[in-house]
Amino acid sequence: MERIEAARVAAHSAGELIRESFEGGEMGKIEVKGKNDFVTAVDRESEGIIKDILGGRFPDIPFLAEESGEQIAEKEFWVIDPLDGTTNFIHGYQQVGVSIALMREQEVILGVVLDPLRNELFEAWRGGGAYCNGQKIQVSAATGMEGSLIGTGLPFRVHQYLDIYLSIFREVFAGCGGMRRAGAAVLDLCHCAAGRLDGFWELYLKPWDMAAGALIVEEAGGRVSDFFGKPGYLSGGNIIAGSPHVHGAILSITGRLVPEGILDELANNLIGPA
Repeated sequence: MERIEAARVAAHSAGELIRESFEGGEMGKIEVKGKNDFVTAVDRESEGIIKDILGGRFPDIPFLAEESGEQIAEKEFWVIDPLDGTTNFIHGYQQVGVSIALMREQEVILGVVLDPLRNELFEAWRGGGAYCNGQKIQVSAATGMEGSLIGTGLPFRVHQYLDIYLSIFREVFAGCGGMRRAGAAVLDLCHCAAGRLDGFWELYLKPWDMAAGALIVEEAGGRVSDFFGKPGYLSGGNIIAGSPHVHGAILSITGRLVPEGILDELANNLIGPA
């Protein structure tokens, strides 16, 4: 429990910076990392806060982090996204999150996600259930796609995969009750865990976009996989999550429409900084 308590403190400390900066309209210098991919001074300051807190308490545990681009091979390491939804943050759109996960032997063992603008802390540890502000949460009881609310994310960094994405979108859209694209995958996953969304799918995500949220979905009784039902979503960059029946319905679409070789290509493109 010492590690998850430290992750809570780190998330809240970083979240306070983000909230104050958001409310004050103070994002600092904006840098362009790539096509439609930005980083602000607040991203970097938030990452520094998290590393100072966790590194101070656990100096032997390294980090895999978005803004510093560090790569590690240790058996245990933190995976952090100090500000998911940077484009939202820049535009004053109220959907941003802080994500902290701890991996051991390539398995996520704890996850903490903070929505600093709504003051919601989602958390889970393997085998311990999933919680929002201390209250246990679970995925929706949806029995299929009909009437379900599905979250997704657009491949805005990799337009060459837009046709594949749209082929999936068309079938999901035709079968569900509604679609949402809010722009912060860590919160979308947590909203799946809390039953606010029935399912979620996206391609070309990085490990820090998914690690904490995916565990929270699993511990809330949901299912998480890549587009072929396999567990390699952290390395492959494509993910389906949600209540068991909705996950299965989306999986039946992606498994039929997506050429597996394309996903190998996507995974290769994920190597390196975001």
